Amino acid sequence: MHIPYKEYIISDDKKLLDIAAIKELLSKSYWASSRSEEKVEKSIRNSVCYGVYDGNKQIGFARVVTDFATMYWLCDVIVDEAYRGQGIGKKLVESLTSSDELKDLSGILGTKDAHELYEQFHFFTDKERMMRRMPDYTRNAGSH
Repeated sequence: MHIPYKEYIISDDKKLLDIAAIKELLSKSYWASSRSEEKVEKSIRNSVCYGVYDGNKQIGFARVVTDFATMYWLCDVIVDEAYRGQGIGKKLVESLTSSDELKDLSGILGTKDAHELYEQFHFFTDKERMMRRMPDYTRNAGSH
């Protein structure tokens, strides 16, 4: 899938991904700033990934974890700070939520500050049903 948007391209072609650019983008996020390079690379290998490109430069990224049958988890949605405010993040989320692969699946995500963005694409807060489990290395960090 290659979707033109303004002078940019949104694509799910993993061959186009710039791993160094993705690591740099994620290092500036509140949710993945301490994620190791190995974890970033492994997460990309095992996910559906969308990149946003200005020519050959990667300026945006989103990752989807899915079973392709019932649900997907949308994560790591980020746009380079220099390119924000142009609707790129909106177009990225619209592109993946309306894709043939995902449009008929239930989607979930976690966000601290972008509720209004995702509500435009029919995500809603479900405080009564959602639960979370933190990984062992996080929960056990203080016990060593």
